[in-house]
Amino acid sequence: MASPTQRPVDEVESSLSSASLRPEFPFPDQDRTRRSSSAQRYRPRRGSTASSMSIGSIGAISTLLQPPIVRTGLAPYPSALVSSSQKQPTSKDIPPVTLTNIPDIDTSTFTSYLSQVGPLFQAFQRSKSEPDSATTILKKNDTDKSDEFVDLLEKGLRQSTQPSAGPSRQNSLAPTPSSESPQPRRRSSGGPRRSPLTVAPLSTVPNVYFDDSFHLENPRTFDIVSERSEVIRQPEKSGANGSVTAGRKVLATNAILQEKLSWYMDTVEVHLIAAISTASTSFFAALGSLRELQQEAADSVVKIQDLRSDLNRLDREMALGGLKVIAMRQKRENLRKLGQATRQLQQVVDDVAIAEEMVEEGKWDIALAQIKGTEKLMAGGIDPEDDAPRQPSGPSSLLDLRGMKALDTVKRALDHLRYRAGKGFETRFLDALLKDLRSHVESVPHSDTLRRWAAASQRTRGEPQKPPPMPNFMRPNEQLRVDLKAALDGLARSKQTAAATSALRDAVMREIKALIRKHLPSSSDDDAESITSTSTRGGRHLSQAEKSSILARNLRALDDEAAEEMLVKMYTAVSEALRRLGIQIKVLLDVTSDISSPPPTAPLKSPLKSPNLARVDHQLIDPSSPISRRKLLQDELTQALDLSNLLGQAVDVAQAQITKVLKVRAEQNVRLPLERFLRYFTINKLFADECEAISGRSGAALKGVINQQIDNFIHLFADAQKQKIAQALESDRWDAVDFGEAEELILGRVLQGMSSDPPAWTKGRAVWEGIADTNANGTVQSRGETNGNGKDKIRSATVDEQKYLLVESIKTLLQGLQQFQIFIACVPGVTSDLAAALLDYLKLFNSRTTQLILGAGATRSAGLKNITTKHLALASQALSFIIALMPYIREFVRRHSPSTGVPILPEFDKVKRSLQDHQSGIHDKLIEIMSGRASFHIKKGMQLINFDEAGRLNTDEASPYMDTLTKDTNTLYKVLKRHLPETSVQMIMIPVFESYRTQWSEAFRDVRVTTLVGKERLLRDAELFESKLNKIEGFDDTGTRVIEIVKAKPIAEETDDSRGNESAQTT
Repeated sequence: MASPTQRPVDEVESSLSSASLRPEFPFPDQDRTRRSSSAQRYRPRRGSTASSMSIGSIGAISTLLQPPIVRTGLAPYPSALVSSSQKQPTSKDIPPVTLTNIPDIDTSTFTSYLSQVGPLFQAFQRSKSEPDSATTILKKNDTDKSDEFVDLLEKGLRQSTQPSAGPSRQNSLAPTPSSESPQPRRRSSGGPRRSPLTVAPLSTVPNVYFDDSFHLENPRTFDIVSERSEVIRQPEKSGANGSVTAGRKVLATNAILQEKLSWYMDTVEVHLIAAISTASTSFFAALGSLRELQQEAADSVVKIQDLRSDLNRLDREMALGGLKVIAMRQKRENLRKLGQATRQLQQVVDDVAIAEEMVEEGKWDIALAQIKGTEKLMAGGIDPEDDAPRQPSGPSSLLDLRGMKALDTVKRALDHLRYRAGKGFETRFLDALLKDLRSHVESVPHSDTLRRWAAASQRTRGEPQKPPPMPNFMRPNEQLRVDLKAALDGLARSKQTAAATSALRDAVMREIKALIRKHLPSSSDDDAESITSTSTRGGRHLSQAEKSSILARNLRALDDEAAEEMLVKMYTAVSEALRRLGIQIKVLLDVTSDISSPPPTAPLKSPLKSPNLARVDHQLIDPSSPISRRKLLQDELTQALDLSNLLGQAVDVAQAQITKVLKVRAEQNVRLPLERFLRYFTINKLFADECEAISGRSGAALKGVINQQIDNFIHLFADAQKQKIAQALESDRWDAVDFGEAEELILGRVLQGMSSDPPAWTKGRAVWEGIADTNANGTVQSRGETNGNGKDKIRSATVDEQKYLLVESIKTLLQGLQQFQIFIACVPGVTSDLAAALLDYLKLFNSRTTQLILGAGATRSAGLKNITTKHLALASQALSFIIALMPYIREFVRRHSPSTGVPILPEFDKVKRSLQDHQSGIHDKLIEIMSGRASFHIKKGMQLINFDEAGRLNTDEASPYMDTLTKDTNTLYKVLKRHLPETSVQMIMIPVFESYRTQWSEAFRDVRVTTLVGKERLLRDAELFESKLNKIEGFDDTGTRVIEIVKAKPIAEETDDSRGNESAQTT
C-alpha cells in the first residue's frame, strides 16, 4: 500500500490528466454506460419489417468492423526509438541485484511538499468549475507550472522510502487520503456527481516499451528503462581538487523508478481492459442485429409468396377477358385507319404529280409549297400556309405514313423535285450577283480605282489628305436586295443554301479568271496568220499548249504603253470585283435576317403581352418554323460564305493568274525606262496592298515576282548609268560648259532631297495620269552643247554659295544622280541596293577621271594633244563639285533607309575621301609641273648662259628663260583663278612659289659673273622675275630675295677697283 500522504499528489496528477485528455480516450465507466444503453436497444420487438430496422444495429456492425484503434479511440503506438541491432549482453555484463527493504517514512516529511502543491490543487478545482478561466490559466502557466510540479513530485518521491503494502501494482499507485493534505471543496448534494478518476494516456509510457524488438537484456535498452541508474552503488570518487564527484542513481534503492515501471504496466493494462470491453459490446450488438435481419428476411419471403398467388388468381379471373375486348376494339380501329391511310396515300400521289408539273413550268415557288404540303400530309398533318384542299380535312384523322415502304419512291421523287427547284433558285441567285458584279466593274473608271488606291496608300503612310468620298462599290442596289431575298427564301425552302453558296464560290473564281483573261491579248494567230498557213493547218483546233505559247508570244510583243494599260485594266477590274463581292456578301447576310419576318400589321399596344416561352422554344427546335428556317439559313450562309476565306481564295486565284503574266513579260519589264518601270512598280504595289487589305493575305507569290524583277532592274539600271557616264567621260574634251536652267533645276532637286523628296520625283506615283512629253518623273534632257569656245557667258553651278565651272560629263553625272534618287524615293525597301549601286557609280567616275586626266587617257579618247593646266583645273573643279554634293546625297540615303541601322552610310564617307585624295593628286600634279618647268629653265636656260658675254651683247633685255617662266606662271594663275575657287588657287600657288624660292635662290647663287655688265644682266632677270610675279598672292618676298642674292654677288672689276683705292690710300 502506498502512503496515505501520496493521495493529494495522485489526485492532482489524475485530475490534470483527465482535464487534458478526457475527450480523446474512452474509459471503462463510459463503456458501462454505453453497454447499458445497448442492452435497452436490443430488447425483442413485436413486429419486424425491413423498414423498421434500427439504425443503431447497423452502427453496431460497422463499429465491430473497424480497427481496434478506431473503435477504442486509442492513439497508435509510437515508433520505437531503440534499434534491435545491438549485441545482446551476457550474464557477465549484468551485475547482481541486491534487494533492500524500503524504510517507512513519516508523513511529516511531505509537509513542505504539500504546502506547495495545495494552492495548485485548489486552483485546479476552481478551473474545473470555471472552464473558460481554467483554460486561460492552463494556457498561461502550462510550461512554468508543469516543470515546477514535476520537479516537486520527483523531489518528494526521492525522499520517500515507504514500501508498497501489497503485491498489486494498481494498489501501490492508488492514492490514500491523509488528514494533513489539503482537501478539495465538496460539491453540494444537488449538483452533478464528481467524474470518476481517469487513467493516464498511453502517451505517458515511453516509446521504448512499444518497440517490436524490445529486449531488456540489451544494455542500451536497459540503460534507457533504468533511466541510466547504477545496479549497485559505486564508490564515490574524489576529483583533482579534492571534491567528491556524485555518481548515478542506484537502481536497487530507487523506489521512484520501480513505481514508474509498475505504473506503466497498470496504465497499459487499464487501456487493454477498456479496448476489450468496447469491442465486446459492439460484437454482441452486431450479433443481435444479424438475427433481427434474418427474421425480417424470412417474413418478407412469406409475404412475397402470398402476393404472387393473389396476382395469379387476378390474372386468370379478370385480365384475359378484358384483353379480348380490347383486341376487338383495336382491330376495328385499325380497319378504320387503313381506309383513311388509303385515301391519304391517294392524295399524296396526286400532290406529287402537281408538284412535278409546277417544276416543269418553272413555277418553283408553287412547287416548293406543294412539296411542303405533301410532306406534311405524309407526316399526318396539314400545312396551315398551304391553300390546296386536303381530304380528309380533319387533322385528327390523318396518319403518319412516313414509315411505309411503298412511299420510299415518293420521298425520293419529292427530294428530286425539291433539288430541281433549288437549282432554279440557285440560277436566279447566281445571275443576280454576277449581273450586279459585272455592271459595277464596267461602270467604274480605271482612274477612280487608281486614285482610291493612292489615297489608301497615303493614309497608310500617314500623309495628310482630304476626306475621301464614298467608294462606288459601296453604293446600294435595291433591286439586287429584292432579287436576293426571293432567291434566298427559295433556297432555304429547297434546302439548297449550302449548294448555292458553294456554286457562288466557284462562279466567283471563274468570274475573276474571266476578268483577267478578258484584258489579255488573243491566244490565237488569226490576226497574224496568212491564208496559206490557215489552209495548211486545215482548220485544226489549237491545243492548250499551243494557245499558251501564242499568248506568251503576244504578251511579249506588247509595247510598254499597251502592257501598262493591260495591267491597269486587269488590276482595277479584279479590285472592284473583289470589293463589290465583299459588299454583296454583307448584303446576303443582312437579307437573311429579313427572310420570314412578318411585317407588323398593327401598331403596338400597351401593355405588351409577355411571350410564350414554350412556343418560342418549339419554333426554335422545329426545322419547319420560320424562326428556325431563318436561323438555319443564317448559319449556312455564315459558314459557307466565310468572308475572309472566300475573298482570300479569290485573291489567291487572281494573283496566281497575274503572276503568270508578269513572269512571261519579265524580260520586257526589267528593260523598261525608269519612268515606265516606276509606274509599273507603283501599279503592282498598289494592287498588292489592295489585295492584302481585302483578304488579309500578304500575296507572297506576287510580291516575290515583283521583288525579283526589281533586283534585276537595279542591276541593269546601274549598268546603264555606268555606261552613260563612261561614254560621257570618254567623249568629254574637258572644256567648261554652260550650266543652264535645266541643270540648275536638277541641282536644286538634288539639294532639296536632303530634307524632302521634290514633287517632280514622286510624280511617277500618280499612275492615273499619263506620261507627258516633258518627262513626268522630273528628268530634264540637256541640250548637250558646249560653250567652251563660244562668246556667250558660261554660267557656273552654285552649291553652298560656292561656284563651280563644270564640264559636260558632270552634267551627265548630275542627271544620273537624279535618276538614282528618283528610284530610291519611289521604290521603298531597295535603298541599300541602290545606294551600293550609286557608290559604284561615283567610284567609276572617280577612277575614270583619274585615268583620263592624271593618266593622260583623254589624249587618246577625246583627241586632246596634251593635258593642260585648264584640264587639270576643270577636273579638280568637277571633283570639288561632287565632294560638295556628297553630304546631300548621304543624308538623302539615310532618310530613306530603315531606322534599324544604315551600314552603307560609312561608304559615302570613304568615297568622299577618295575624291579628296584624287583632287589632292591633281593639285600635286600642277605643283609638280610648275616645279619641273622651273628646273627645266634653270638647267636648259640659266645655266647655259654666259651672263658676262650676254651683258656686253645686249644690255637692255632680260633672258628668254625668265620671260617664259613668268608667262607660264601668270598663265597658270589666270587659269586657276578662272576655274577654281580662291582657296584652291592658294593651295596650289603657295607650294609653287615655295618651290620657286628654293630653286631660283640656289640657281642665282650658283651663277658666276665676273663683270659688271654680266651682273647687271643677271640683275635684270631677277628684277623681271620679281616684277612679273609679285602681284600674285603667295609670291611674297621670293623676288626680293632673289634680287638681294644677285646684288650681293661679287665681281672681278669691283675687286680690282677696291684694291686700287686701298693702294692709293696707303700711298
